[in-house]
Formats: sequence, C-alpha cells, structure tokens
Amino acid sequence: MSEVFTKRMTAELDGEFVVFLIGMRFNKLLKVHRWFPVMTAMPKMIKELENKPESGFLSYESYIGRTTLMVQYWQSTEHLQAFANDRNADHYPAWKAFYKAVGLNGDVGLWHGTYHVSPGRHESIYINMPPFGLARAGELVEISEAKRTAKARMGAAAKSEQKEAVAAD
Repeated sequence: MSEVFTKRMTAELDGEFVVFLIGMRFNKLLKVHRWFPVMTAMPKMIKELENKPESGFLSYESYIGRTTLMVQYWQSTEHLQAFANDRNADHYPAWKAFYKAVGLNGDVGLWHGTYHVSPGRHESIYINMPPFGLARAGELVEISEAKRTAKARMGAAAKSEQKEAVAAD
C-alpha cells in the first residue's frame, strides 16, 4: 500500500500534458459475451504502455461501475494519437475486435474525451492521501504558504509561465 501523506500536498508537472478520459458502458448487462472482451482489453493496453516509457504514457486511475471510467495522463496529444494509431500496438486489434463483435448494435457503449493542459492551467490538492491522479503522473510536493489556495496554485504556475515567455523574448 502507498504511503499516506498527512500534510497538504499538491501535484507538480512541468510543461504541457494531456488528460485522457476513456470508458465503456454496459448497455445490456446480460450480454456478457459482448462487454467482457471490451472490458478486459484495457488492462493489456495499460501493461503495454507501462512497459514502454517512450510511449509518453504517464499514469492512470480506474473506476468500475455500469459506466466505467479510466483517467489517463499523457505527455502530449501526439503521444496519445501515436499509440491509438499504431497498428502494431494492442489498441488497434482491440478496436477492430470491438467493431466486429459489437459495432453499432447498442450492447456496449464506448466513450472518451481528450484535454490538453497548458502550464499554469491546473491545480490540485491532496490531504491524507497517497500519490493519486496527477500526483502519480507528476511529482507530489508539500504546499508552501505561497501556494496555500487553489487560486494561488494556479496563479503561481501561470506567473512562472509568463516569466519564461518574457525571458525568451
């Protein structure tokens, strides 16, 4: 079990990153032969990604219910799209099998959303938590007095980005 940090913590992640939400929905619960192969395809893909640091895959969290949810963190949309379009990776055969077995018959729903996050456009807080979510993708650090509020954590990152842009000019 991961260590629980009893201090106020936040996640830091340098540069841009991508949050990818993906999941499925059991529209017809009794059609196990339709949804079970879909549900069991994702762990294989995650294992493949974790074994390839060059994939740009950073971390994930999963939740299972009638509608499943997996939150993934990626270095960039380019990394995510490269994996999705790689015919030699586990995603392509899983996608092909889904369309062959389920297609548009309504038995199993799939969904995803992709969010590109710029530096200074995110904040987080963790209290009495092990590394979780963005803190697993980035670095878990103690919150300083200067970053005590959500507004300050967002502002500190945005100010740092502005200083870097001015210095580059």
